[in-house]
Amino acid sequence: MKIYHNQLPATLNQGFKPVWMVFGDEPWQKNDALQAIKKHAQQQGFDEVIRFSADEKFDWHQVVDEYQAMSLFASQRIIEVELVNVKVNEAASKILVELSEHFHQDVQLIFHGAKLDATQQRKKWFKSYEKVGCFLPLYDIEGKQLQQWLNRQAKQLQVNLAPELSPLLIDLFEGNLPALEQELQKLSLLFGQQAISIDDAEQLVIKQAKFNPFQVIDAILIGDLAKCMAMLEQLQQEGCAVGQLIWVIHKEIAQLHTMLERLGAGDNHNQLFKDYRIWDKRKPLYQNALTNISLANIRQAQARLAQTDLISKTTSDFNAYLLLADVCISLYHGQITKQYSLEYEYA
Repeated sequence: MKIYHNQLPATLNQGFKPVWMVFGDEPWQKNDALQAIKKHAQQQGFDEVIRFSADEKFDWHQVVDEYQAMSLFASQRIIEVELVNVKVNEAASKILVELSEHFHQDVQLIFHGAKLDATQQRKKWFKSYEKVGCFLPLYDIEGKQLQQWLNRQAKQLQVNLAPELSPLLIDLFEGNLPALEQELQKLSLLFGQQAISIDDAEQLVIKQAKFNPFQVIDAILIGDLAKCMAMLEQLQQEGCAVGQLIWVIHKEIAQLHTMLERLGAGDNHNQLFKDYRIWDKRKPLYQNALTNISLANIRQAQARLAQTDLISKTTSDFNAYLLLADVCISLYHGQITKQYSLEYEYA
């Protein structure tokens, strides 16, 4: 079965699952889920924990041998396997499928790793494990979900936040839930259940939001240009390579260009989403971009991105992140940005 992070407590209470699969890149949810699963298992008597780290050279027979072995220390054990390389090859898949035929209630299996793509989720081993166990995919918490998460954590820690403080914390820590949780814990220790004003918090919190280039893409697709600018500023402060950002943005703009041309030729959105393997969660983002970005603006953004790439490689007289901001704005407001040269001069 497949569940989401907020369904984990209720699912744990439904009874024993021989295998848990926790995959995704959001660190707070992953750490919280793994802790909750192991804590629940230990409360049921699973006292011994055996850990493996599986890369492309890993011998999966070790897991099978350990699963089938009798323990000298505990009758019930947890076997935790971190998939360093989430692409399980055919030989490993065969071994895992065979293991699934011998699952029992004395061993709790836990697999975890980075996000699994659709191809890996179609593998025979994965389907057989999901059928008898539980798959927990992890996604970034954003927007309303982030506000709900903050409210739950504050309530759990008995932190009394002023209404205007929540948006500030979200702005400062978006993309970095572990840091936001630590900040809430710190506020809990310092203020207890006392009401915390925005003035109190501003003297204590440090901006620790962390973003990646793919979150910039999501902000572009949804048309939240202010968020784009904030992310680019933060990535610049963190020293993110401009070349990496240019490559990611170029790839996305090129895809949007092709998608818009196909729409113009008569294709529909559903066919495009199928051909480009756009997940249901991301379809509204692309729907917005394909509705509000014109081919003329796409072409202008591509030209300005190529110019940005050249400038970033040939001179240090320009702020490449500012040029990238221009590219993002051009996608929605090309009629305005085309009036201005990228090769501005510092005052």
